[in-house]
Amino acid sequence: MKVTEHIAEAKGKTLFSIEILPPLKGQNIKSIFDAIDPLMEFKPPFIDVTYHREDYQIKERADGTKEKITVRKRPGTVGICAAIMNRFKVDAVPHLICGGFNQQETEDALIDLQFLGIDNVLALRGDPIKFEGSFIPKPGGYSYASELVSQIKDMNNGIYVEEDLLNPTPTNFCVGVAAYPEMHMDAPSMEIDIQNLKHKVACGSDYIVTQMFFDNKKYLDFVAMCRKNGITIPILPGIKPLTTKKQLQILPNIFHLVMPEALVKEVEKCKDDEQVRQVGIEWAVQQSKELMQAGVPVLHYYSMGKSDTVKSIASQVF
Repeated sequence: MKVTEHIAEAKGKTLFSIEILPPLKGQNIKSIFDAIDPLMEFKPPFIDVTYHREDYQIKERADGTKEKITVRKRPGTVGICAAIMNRFKVDAVPHLICGGFNQQETEDALIDLQFLGIDNVLALRGDPIKFEGSFIPKPGGYSYASELVSQIKDMNNGIYVEEDLLNPTPTNFCVGVAAYPEMHMDAPSMEIDIQNLKHKVACGSDYIVTQMFFDNKKYLDFVAMCRKNGITIPILPGIKPLTTKKQLQILPNIFHLVMPEALVKEVEKCKDDEQVRQVGIEWAVQQSKELMQAGVPVLHYYSMGKSDTVKSIASQVF
């Protein structure tokens, strides 16, 4: 089923979902199953699986020369999605990114997903390669997620990159996109960021998942701005439990968000990360309850491949 169909069938009840990371290359899928198993009691109708593009490393040879090599640390998104659907009988939502793909490769990836019976995809621009600093598309690829959304919707209408196909079969993907309650890092203003999101929706997005936030007012104000600007599709809040004191600095720097002062003060009192984790659980529980009362369609948890913290939260909310 499509994510939007799950939301419609819930008839206003808030659903539970999670996002997981593929394991590091060389590890097996058991870690994924072990992370999902304890959360199945909360009946997630769908599970997101992130996609990690290639990066580069500089390695020094024995003769002293240096070589730039391509490395993909977390492969396996499509295979994990198939395994999740087979084992848990829930929908898997693979992330599909612009980075590292040209249009033909994107088309082929979508065909693979269609053959596997995957109905949903989260369309993202993706992160830049570390050595490049800013995002640079692959030749023949896309610079913006809106372009990727357009290609997926074209395929839903039977329009493929290869124009000479005989009676091409339309796909039937439900397309999710990302949004940023505290503004995308590349946007010059919130107003422009909202207009960019509106364009992404106009290209064919079916639902929105937000980046993490720790202040519910940021999310609620963001939703209100979207509705005022004619964005009517479901907006799913993304929740990330705080688990270490270092995250007070790391998360704002990476994701360009503001930590609430009350949360910062509580974390600063903690003597170790186990105490921080407990504070993070309590904060996320309160966030979740408030958002549920506000009628959000789904509470989407960034689990980072670990279930214990999310389970502690979900057991108090669902």
